[in-house]
Amino acid sequence: MALAKEIRNDDRGVHGRPTIVQRRWLMKGLDQPGGKLPLFDEVGREVDPRTIRSCIRQGWAEPWITNPIKPDWLVCRLTESGRSILV
Repeated sequence: MALAKEIRNDDRGVHGRPTIVQRRWLMKGLDQPGGKLPLFDEVGREVDPRTIRSCIRQGWAEPWITNPIKPDWLVCRLTESGRSILV
C-alpha cells in the first residue's frame, strides 16, 4: 500500500524529493540538449500533465517553448534545481 501512495502523480514527494513517476520523467532531461523533457513516455503515451505541472511547481522543470500547433502541450526543460535533485 505504501508503494502505491509513492507512485501517485501528485506533488507530495517525500521530503521535497520527486516521486518515482516524477523522477523517471525528470531523468529523461539529463541527456537531452538544453535539458528538454519528453511529452511522451517510452511506449508513446502522453506524460500526465499533473506530473508535469507538479514538477514545475516544485521548481524541477520549467516551461520552455510554446507549440503553436498544440498550445495545450507543456514543453518543458529540466532546471538546475531539478538536475541537482537527481544526482
